[in-house]
Amino acid sequence: MKYLIIILLITTASFAQKTTLYTIGDSTMANKKDPDKNPEHGWAQVLQPFFNENIVIENKAVNGRSTKSFINEKRWDSIYKKLKKGDYVFIEFGHNDEKIEDSTRYTNPHTRYRYNLIRFVKETREKGATPVLLTSIARRNFNEKGVLVPTHGDYPLETRLVALEYKVPFIDLEYYTELLEQSYGPEKSKQLHLHFKAGENPYYDKDKADDTHLSLKGAISIAQIVVNQIRLLEDSAIDKLKKSIR
Repeated sequence: MKYLIIILLITTASFAQKTTLYTIGDSTMANKKDPDKNPEHGWAQVLQPFFNENIVIENKAVNGRSTKSFINEKRWDSIYKKLKKGDYVFIEFGHNDEKIEDSTRYTNPHTRYRYNLIRFVKETREKGATPVLLTSIARRNFNEKGVLVPTHGDYPLETRLVALEYKVPFIDLEYYTELLEQSYGPEKSKQLHLHFKAGENPYYDKDKADDTHLSLKGAISIAQIVVNQIRLLEDSAIDKLKKSIR
């Protein structure tokens, strides 16, 4: 009996040491169906291998969601109920908050979007967890002169301002993914996204030219950027994450 109790205590202690890293956002982060066949991947889908067993990635990002729809569909509530002290929440929205033609998703960047981010930050901290804000990844949007043109308007700006005002650990993913796209250039950067001729990939029976969503190569490249930036964050709340990077 004594040995059984010791084993149970060790098992319980080991389980208690697990930290959950929740990722919330849109399709650029989300898990995709049929990952062995589907060329499309979200960057948070490939994040787990960068961490040891002490960090458990719970990717709760969902295709097509904005801060507004994520909250209205009670997706945030379901995460908030499970959050525990020491957990992390990585927050990256913007792509669908921009959808001005869709009242279920659109948010004004300076009002609703800003206050939704603040809600995520405050409620994460209420649970003793740590929020991390990230700007939206850049789209592959080169003009005829080979200049990468931004597409996200003021949403990244508001993310930066909320991070600054509320002293939130922050990764400027828009900036670093711009550098990534530019390093590949207008043509080679297609490898980071979904560009296929009809029949070139069995998953697509028609031509595919998607400059927003990510190939496996693109997803892994961005996950690596995120991990690299975690290493550079100067915030004691991130120390546990840093120590758990492989």
